[in-house]
Amino acid sequence: MARNTLEAWIPEEWETSKVVQAIQQISAVESLSAPIPMGSDTKHVPRTAGMGVDVVDKGGAYGEDTSLNDEVLLTAKKLGKAARIAEEDIDDSVADVLAAKMLGWGKSYAKFLDNACIAVTAAPGTGVPFTSLYSLLHTTDATLGYTADTNITVAATAGAPTYDEFNTAAGLIEVGDYFDPASTYAIASPAFRKYLRGVKDTTGEPIFLKGTDGTPDTIFNVPIRWSLGARTSPTASAAPGGRPIMAFVNPELMLLGIRSGPESVFIDGRDGLSALTDESILKMRARRGWAYGHPNGAAILVG
Repeated sequence: MARNTLEAWIPEEWETSKVVQAIQQISAVESLSAPIPMGSDTKHVPRTAGMGVDVVDKGGAYGEDTSLNDEVLLTAKKLGKAARIAEEDIDDSVADVLAAKMLGWGKSYAKFLDNACIAVTAAPGTGVPFTSLYSLLHTTDATLGYTADTNITVAATAGAPTYDEFNTAAGLIEVGDYFDPASTYAIASPAFRKYLRGVKDTTGEPIFLKGTDGTPDTIFNVPIRWSLGARTSPTASAAPGGRPIMAFVNPELMLLGIRSGPESVFIDGRDGLSALTDESILKMRARRGWAYGHPNGAAILVG
């Protein structure tokens, strides 16, 4: 028999929840993306290649725009985990076990989401919920006029990019129609920090500046959002082990579909079949969709 358990799921409060605060602090995708509310599992979001402009003489006819109009499809995927907790741990522990589990899930979810949206190398399938930015830039799209790997720069020496390689990657996004200096960010693995501190331009000036008093770190005056999920991985992971990447992005093109969550449900061990084990179950989930608006609006440096 079908069951409706919607009422059992308790959403995290965005203003006060430590789980949500941790996600916002750790996940560049959650904090920077344009949020797209989703009322169903799929949603079509319009995408345009822009619109031209002409000089129109007095009494003259307006020229008609021929720019491509199409759309991207957001498909909500469920990202979750369950924890089985013994009654003794809940009843006897001074620490709040449930709160600790929820916070731990939130931090893992933040890294997992960033990895899934930015750095996974494979196309959507088992273990790959979305077309990541890396996968998007690694694929030819003739309709959009993009050739595979055009906007991907790979460091000649793994883990130690040079000034020219950082400069090349940053320059790729600056020549596109989607470049906006006021809305450009770099999402990068913290593994780059060590090397960035030693990279200088031809005048001896460092390209990396450490932020102070609440201002972010910058590279070429572009704000950096550090993300532990910004490493390549064949499938989505909260602890990816591949090469670090730095992605130069326009947040307006980062489309994050929000279907529900983060939310949790607690299944008491004293109810139903679980009563045989004296264990309760805590489930956490968030349902998200993701797409990057246009491949010519981003660039990646693989460290």
